[in-house]
Amino acid sequence: MLGLDALELARIQFAFTISFHILFPAITIGLASYLAVLEGLWLKTGTQTYRDLYHFWSKIFAVNFGMGVVSGLVMAYQFGTNWSAFSDFAGSVTGPLLAYEVLTAFFLEAGFLGVMLFGWNRVGPGLHFFSTIMVAIGTLVSTFWILSSNSWMQTPQGFELMDGRVIPVDWFAVVFNPSFPYRLAHMSTAAFLATAFFVGASAAWHLLRGSTNPAIRKMFSMALWMAVFVAPLQLLLGDLHGLNTLEHQPAKIAAIEGHWSNTPGEPTPLTLFGWPDMQREQTRFSVEVPYLGSLILTHSLSKQVPALKEFKPEDRPNSTIVFWSFRTMVALGVLMILAGLWSVFLRWSKKLYESRAFLRFCLWMGPSGLIAILAGWITTEVGRQPWVVYGLMRTADGVSAHSANQLGLSLALFVIVYFAVFGAGTGYVLRLVRKGPAIGEGAGEEHGGPGTSRTPARPLSAAENGLEGDPMNAEYSGRA
Repeated sequence: MLGLDALELARIQFAFTISFHILFPAITIGLASYLAVLEGLWLKTGTQTYRDLYHFWSKIFAVNFGMGVVSGLVMAYQFGTNWSAFSDFAGSVTGPLLAYEVLTAFFLEAGFLGVMLFGWNRVGPGLHFFSTIMVAIGTLVSTFWILSSNSWMQTPQGFELMDGRVIPVDWFAVVFNPSFPYRLAHMSTAAFLATAFFVGASAAWHLLRGSTNPAIRKMFSMALWMAVFVAPLQLLLGDLHGLNTLEHQPAKIAAIEGHWSNTPGEPTPLTLFGWPDMQREQTRFSVEVPYLGSLILTHSLSKQVPALKEFKPEDRPNSTIVFWSFRTMVALGVLMILAGLWSVFLRWSKKLYESRAFLRFCLWMGPSGLIAILAGWITTEVGRQPWVVYGLMRTADGVSAHSANQLGLSLALFVIVYFAVFGAGTGYVLRLVRKGPAIGEGAGEEHGGPGTSRTPARPLSAAENGLEGDPMNAEYSGRA
């Protein structure tokens, strides 16, 4: 297929499916915590606006959660179908870690998700709030185990090699491997930021159209407060993550910087832009800032950053890809910080909801968090190459014995099905966003209990179908 061999097609297929999948859990993680905050504020203050926002975003959460579960199932199967040699080599570590996710996070979410989505008028407020908190915790627990597994592949420890297989001997060391704390903090924060800018863009769209009800203004304000405090925090976490990567994966840092060689006794410059050429072993058209590479990457003006030529050609990541994916992530992070600072100025001048330039900027920044996550994920995974388990197993040795035609056919089917299914799901989410939160939704209804019958929430019947007087919309109106 297109002149690609089986290994390249297997990698493309995994990259394609995980690129779809990672977006849904990122929004799910952020929305789950956002819903817990909204319900907590409603219970504390009694302000109807928080309840309206809870009902609105719970529908979007439900659809997104479903798409995340469906897309996630494919990932587990691919370990067996396309990467069976890797599964045979490292399955005694990665298998239990994924099983722990099911036994903890999945069961936790399954136990309380139904109460959260359908029990608003069937259980008391305390139990419903507790269910929302448990679902939010479940998403973070899931993040914990998934990132522990991925981080172990990046910085493996706590194992022994026996008969050509990895055997865990210290599960604490396996789970809390050297890169895990940094990846967990960085990814969780990225999920919160991606959700904040998605929420903020949704509010900006309604504000630009002249809808200024309290719920719209509140969710816009909350999203931007998140940007003010969390975007700079993410910059700090990224710096710590970079120092950890420099210690354990120096070739990845060299590739990210497009840095090929060091001059003895001179600090490393920072290459702002350029085009790393893997064949010529140089970064063409580079624009460099003296000393800045050493200052940022080592926090010193004298230490040098490892260079790509210090590693064998077969051990070098593809610098062309990670050089630009990393800069895409950083550029979007800088824009997020700018959005937060701009919002502080507009709050001070009392023009936060009136500045159309800022509203348009926030609208365009809506997908920025998700794009940054994809760029960061590409940097992480491509930068690990040519290893599937860093320093232990090469990616070429982990692939299954399939032909290029077989993998090409399955990849084509994945592309067709994914764009059809998840394209429709994403379109539905955007329809929900376009509808916006209803003012006073569920007002006047009391929490139910034993003997009290109420119609549960139905997220999949929440969006308008474009026809006035649609009976489904009429039936849904006013229900939680």
